[in-house]
Amino acid sequence: MAKLILTHEVSGLGEAGDVVEVKDGYARNYLVPRGLATAWTKGAQKQIDQIRKARKAREIATVEDARAARDSLQSKSVVVAVRAGSGGRLFGSVTTGEIADAVKAAGGPSIDKRKIEVTNPIKSLGEHRVQVRLHADVQANLTVQVVEA
Repeated sequence: MAKLILTHEVSGLGEAGDVVEVKDGYARNYLVPRGLATAWTKGAQKQIDQIRKARKAREIATVEDARAARDSLQSKSVVVAVRAGSGGRLFGSVTTGEIADAVKAAGGPSIDKRKIEVTNPIKSLGEHRVQVRLHADVQANLTVQVVEA
C-alpha cells in the first residue's frame, strides 16, 4: 500500500489535501503520472496545510450558502454560444470552463469548473443538463442552452 497526498479531487477517493492509502499499482500507474497525487513524507504536512487552505478559500463555506446557490442555479438556464457546423454538430465540445464562465456572465454565483460534472460530452446544439457539486451535501442540476454563435 502506498501513502499519498491528493493534489486534485479524485472521484471516490478524496479531495485535494487528503492523505490516502491506495494500492501500489494505482499510485504508480494512475495517480502520480497524472499529477493527481504526490508521495507522502513527514515534511509534506506543510504542503497539506497549504492545499487545504486554498481549497477552503475556493469552496462555499456553509450548507445554507450552497443551498441558496443551488436554488439560484436551478431557477435559470445558462446560454453558451459556440461555433457549429451543418446539422447542429459542434466543432469540438462545450467545456466545463465555458459553462462556469457562462454562469458568471448570467449573474449566477462564481463556481469552480472542477465542480461541474458533464456525464456525456456536449457536442450538439440544444438543451443539456449538467450537475454542479456546490458542497459535500448539496448538488445542483443546471440547464445549459447551447446556441450557435
